[in-house]
Amino acid sequence: MMKIVVIHGQNHKGSTWHVADMLLQDMTCEKEVKEFFLPRDLKHFCMGCYSCLEGREKCPFWEDKQPIDEAIKAADLVILTTPNYCMMPSAPMKAFLDLFFTNWLSHKPHEEMFKKRAVVISTTAGTGAGKANKLVADNLTNWGIPQVIRYGISVNAMNWHGVPDKKKNKIKKDMKRLASKLSRQKKVKVGIKTRILFWFFGGMQKANWGASPAEKEYWASRGWLHGVKPWK
Repeated sequence: MMKIVVIHGQNHKGSTWHVADMLLQDMTCEKEVKEFFLPRDLKHFCMGCYSCLEGREKCPFWEDKQPIDEAIKAADLVILTTPNYCMMPSAPMKAFLDLFFTNWLSHKPHEEMFKKRAVVISTTAGTGAGKANKLVADNLTNWGIPQVIRYGISVNAMNWHGVPDKKKNKIKKDMKRLASKLSRQKKVKVGIKTRILFWFFGGMQKANWGASPAEKEYWASRGWLHGVKPWK
């Protein structure tokens, strides 16, 4: 059973949602899917109080964040979708990433992240999907997720109803191909980029360059400062 969590950077089921839905429908493996919609399921903005660095539960919005955090940790595959607004991710998606910045390797990454795959999907009426995708994907890489696949496409329309059939057929073929890849791939390999990032931020914690002593304690308690790797 593959556990999948989808974080949608919009409440409505527009073009980006339809692309993600195609992907999910084409996956042939047995799966369990949890979906969250932003801002419906998380309507807050990070206040920059840094309370989460002392303990995730100390975030003033933890009650709303916790179900999403637990779903992400439990998932085998994480899918983040965002429409392209002004050549950037949607405001709700950016707010989500800000609220989960504690997950970064430079702070308190979840050890579960190193065994996951992720997909970032973005659509745009014109241009900018690639730029929006990159910002989201960079965050997931810095969470420690070793394999992040990006899919961005211009749909040449303001809504899914207006997307030309030729474009829809292309998307369908792309999603079928990606779904086949994700359905059959089992073990995730941790590549050199993730290893270097882990090594770099581990050195930062050893040198007491973290934002809080609680970060170093977090790393030390897991043995990460003494040769233990979270992907073993």
